[in-house]
Amino acid sequence: MNNFLKTTLLLGALTGLLIFFGSVFGGRTGMIFAFGLAMVMNFGSYWFSDRIVLALYRAKPVTESEDPTLHSIVRNLSTRAGLPMPRVYRIPNPSPNAFATGRNPQHAVVAVTDGIRQLLTDEELAGVIGHELAHIGHRDILISSIAATIAGAIMMLANMARWAMIFGRGGDEDDNPIALFAMAILAPIAAVIIQMAVSRSREYQADQTGARIAGDPRALASALKKLTLAAKGVPMAANPATSHMFIVKPFAGRALMELFSTHPPVEKRVQRLLGSDTGR
Repeated sequence: MNNFLKTTLLLGALTGLLIFFGSVFGGRTGMIFAFGLAMVMNFGSYWFSDRIVLALYRAKPVTESEDPTLHSIVRNLSTRAGLPMPRVYRIPNPSPNAFATGRNPQHAVVAVTDGIRQLLTDEELAGVIGHELAHIGHRDILISSIAATIAGAIMMLANMARWAMIFGRGGDEDDNPIALFAMAILAPIAAVIIQMAVSRSREYQADQTGARIAGDPRALASALKKLTLAAKGVPMAANPATSHMFIVKPFAGRALMELFSTHPPVEKRVQRLLGSDTGR
């Protein structure tokens, strides 16, 4: 399934979910309001999802004078990959991680945390940047950003349902506690399923392509191991709706949530990368 079709299905799913939630909370009037809200969110998701995600993490543009090494790595690898030079952003966070966003290669952004700049060697950083450029080249970044926006909207509605269950709606006889309970429980799961639909297979592909762009699978494998270990020690206060965008999970998952992990196990990613390095 190509990314255009995935984007269409995700936006259609958002519209359907909002209309359903609107009907539960407000009947016909709620449905009409939800449909209008869905149209606004669909437009915003397509055109402004990258800005929403960057603002969420207080990311700031990085000039070449501020970080010439990072700019040099991004520029050289972009040229090697045949891509336009993306904008470079810094996330003021000590947890080491990175992601790419934007609606197409001409409007792409690569964002790195302060933590990743302090942790990785230049060669390992190049592997990470190659991975993010692979997402840009594969045009994963639009679907990833839209999925983050949609998942965030679903989780917001689930929280609203939880509060409605706790406080009620002033004794309204039309309340449906079963429907509210279903939304409160199922909406976060639906959000994670959306993320899973766009994450696991594309991470393997981005690893392979990114290693090829950077020219050293071992450097990316080393970076993945370092990042995963460091993220456990210094987890990021990340929004779960955006966790699939990062190169490694920004926080440690446990128990049942591991079943809904948005990233393949790092051991398997490293194994595939080192397997592609045979004969070097």
